[in-house]
Amino acid sequence: MSTTDKIRVAVLYGGRSGEHEVSLMSATNVIQHLDRSRFDVIPIGIDKEGGWFLGDDILKKELNSPALLRLQQESERMLFNPDLIGKALQQIPPSQLIKSTGRIFDVVFPVIHGPLCEDGTVQGLLELADVPYVGSGVLSSAVGMDKDVSKRLVMNAGMKTPAYLVIKSGHWEKNPQQFCALVAEKLQYPVFVKPANTGSSVGVEKVKSAAHLVAAINAAFRYDTKVIVEQGIDVMEIEVAVLESLEAGVDPIVSVPGEVRPTAAHEFYSYASKYLDEKGAELIIPAPISEELKEKVCEFAKNIFLALDCEGMARVDLFVERGTNEIYFNEINSIPGFTKVSMYPKLMSASGIGYSELLTQLVMLAVARHSKKTMLSRECLEA
Repeated sequence: MSTTDKIRVAVLYGGRSGEHEVSLMSATNVIQHLDRSRFDVIPIGIDKEGGWFLGDDILKKELNSPALLRLQQESERMLFNPDLIGKALQQIPPSQLIKSTGRIFDVVFPVIHGPLCEDGTVQGLLELADVPYVGSGVLSSAVGMDKDVSKRLVMNAGMKTPAYLVIKSGHWEKNPQQFCALVAEKLQYPVFVKPANTGSSVGVEKVKSAAHLVAAINAAFRYDTKVIVEQGIDVMEIEVAVLESLEAGVDPIVSVPGEVRPTAAHEFYSYASKYLDEKGAELIIPAPISEELKEKVCEFAKNIFLALDCEGMARVDLFVERGTNEIYFNEINSIPGFTKVSMYPKLMSASGIGYSELLTQLVMLAVARHSKKTMLSRECLEA
């Protein structure tokens, strides 16, 4: 750790996924709400081509706009070499970075969503660099991103998911008719077609008849090489925020449940209803469910967090079937959105943990986890 009074937090944002723009909005809020009495902030952005840049601190500009975080190939923007993560960068002018006697930052706060960001890839880079970082580790990040694998683990832990089928791009290209026939045999319309490895509902389509299935699957394959086709059911969409406790060995903190209710213009909680239409969905906190069901939902969310070996934070998305109150796992987000409309910080705030306090706890969890891991032996001891 640093010998300075403040912990230096590198806020990592952008990325090469389809959720690049969402990340910019999330990072804007995180940078605003990090407690400046405890933390110095070093924004680092990744553009859509994979270039790394030293970003702009929106607070220093005294403006509030995600446009200030946009990553463009500009001559005045300083390139950042990710190979140098975890090292002291004496060659960078002090005016560009916080003066350091060691690393230029103490901990990384990834505010990046989707593939090549949230799926364990960046986490693996930070592990190799031996740098503390916020959120789940490599394994749970990768598992959480893959809707197929996460569902398998959840079912193995005794919890339900909607029925679904998986198709990989090679099999689809060879025999799409066979898979369409399997969908007709195993599922009923409507179904949801989803890329297995995206978030923010990128590439997700609701399909009401066989006539539109092929087009939806082809569209989903634009975003991933594996696609799932999931049974549509009549449900309430419930989201729960889960936060690891600072006290070792204690169950994670589980928020009050919230309901996401898309407006009439959107048939489900799509990317457009989340981020493009300010009135695309109603976020109801707490969810209008009975106390008994609330307890079951919270227990379900906690068990999923533990079953997938999550750390730090996660937003657990659930379905509650109308009429039966049966609970189903939808998906988990290991780096949930932190935009102004995002449920994770809203749910935590409704549960008594404010935005700045939440960010502080996440940073301290990252530091504590890294401290424990540094004590592990890397030697093979002979008997």
